[in-house]
Amino acid sequence: METGNVTTPFGRRSMTLGMLANQVMAGEIKPDQSVDKWKLFRALCEAKPLLGIGDRALAVLNALLSFYPKNELAQESGLIVFPSNIQLSLRTHGMAEQTVRRHLAALVEAGLLLRKDSPNGKRYVRRDRAGEINEAFGFSLAPLLARAEEIEQLAAEVMAERLHVQHLRERITLCRRDVAKLIEAAVEERIPGDWQGLYGEFRDLIEGLPRSPTAAQLELLLHELEVLRADILNRLETRIKSTKQRGNANYIERHIQNSNPESTIELEPSFETKQGAMAEQDKGREAETLEEGRGEVAQSRQEESRQSGGRNDGGGLKSFPLGLVLQACPEILAYGPGGAIRNWRDLMTAAVAVRSMLGVSPSAYEEAANVMGPENAATVMACILERGGHINSAGGYLRGLTRRSEKGEFAIGPMLMALLRANAPAGRKVG
Repeated sequence: METGNVTTPFGRRSMTLGMLANQVMAGEIKPDQSVDKWKLFRALCEAKPLLGIGDRALAVLNALLSFYPKNELAQESGLIVFPSNIQLSLRTHGMAEQTVRRHLAALVEAGLLLRKDSPNGKRYVRRDRAGEINEAFGFSLAPLLARAEEIEQLAAEVMAERLHVQHLRERITLCRRDVAKLIEAAVEERIPGDWQGLYGEFRDLIEGLPRSPTAAQLELLLHELEVLRADILNRLETRIKSTKQRGNANYIERHIQNSNPESTIELEPSFETKQGAMAEQDKGREAETLEEGRGEVAQSRQEESRQSGGRNDGGGLKSFPLGLVLQACPEILAYGPGGAIRNWRDLMTAAVAVRSMLGVSPSAYEEAANVMGPENAATVMACILERGGHINSAGGYLRGLTRRSEKGEFAIGPMLMALLRANAPAGRKVG
């Protein structure tokens, strides 16, 4: 049985006031106090962030507890275990002995174990003639028993904090969804307001959150998102009230008919797009490109027809020669298999990679391929990549071109010719 005397460490290990305090605390265990060792160990696993111990130290402690013969830790049964480092290594699934010693020291430093070293530093036990333990040297589990209530309280605090953080994350997710969809609805309905600025403010809030935020940081983000949502709702409700006050059913009907049926801002569920953009801006730029390249397309149409065999793909769009596409859009080459594009299949593979990089949704690209044809859709993605610095929302721009293709109002030729002229001085050769 334990003698209750204060012991100092063997060898070069120095005695500290912390060790003495732990020994004094362990000596204050109530005579009838006991606790289930495995229940206490589970509480330790929960409370480890507050106790300053890691997973591997807990693995060593688990091995030590397995050497304690009973399930209930109690002072009357003796609280010292004395396995060798080799035995501990085996029960920690082959952990190196040097690592075992390091984590044993960490457990002692954390006040979860006490060393009771023998005169020669070895761990062993002396028994009387009846086979009962007379004196043991090794590690005392008394601090675990003495701190059982404290450990269980710390575990409860950690669990409560985790549930609180989970609840905060759920509320933030709902608030993010509300803000994104309300802005999208405002843009679709063409309600006046700086919706682009609000969306930028929204993105700044989300991107400003650290990778591993604390509960306080999550609470602050939630508050700011709720304020932003309230502001957006207030603007929309004001618009609804002003519409009702007009009392003009024809006006309301006309407003509904003129609303854009599809979003002009790409607000994907994962919030991958950097900015939203009005499709009208992209249409204006495309009109300029059409005018700019119209003359060259007229001059080269006969040659293009000869090279492509006059082939038309989906939506009535002409497919241009692959060499011409790559001369106009050299940036797409880096995204081909092995950094090269040798055929149309390679171009389509590169277009899929570019789609993901630019934040274009799979549904938007699939719709473009169905309307324009897969080769033309890949060509358009190559053009969008080339003009990336001038396009705010690649997804919105692609959807706008798809709708115009359905109406027969879009041609790829002028876009390619304009890009070909812009890239001509670079003198790149396409293989």
